[in-house]
Amino acid sequence: MACPICGKDADPKYRPFCSRRCADVDLGRWLTGGYVIPAEEAEVQGDDDPDNPPRRPH
Repeated sequence: MACPICGKDADPKYRPFCSRRCADVDLGRWLTGGYVIPAEEAEVQGDDDPDNPPRRPH
């Protein structure tokens, strides 16, 4: 299995990475938002939508 960061052979100790450095690079990408899942924003329905009147508190 190849390291997803640099492509070298993975080390069982750091699997799926080859080293602690590549594992830390991957973690840094997660923490800084480098990896994202693309998504479409939901449609926001306004208060003037007759098919979806605003909810009243109970």
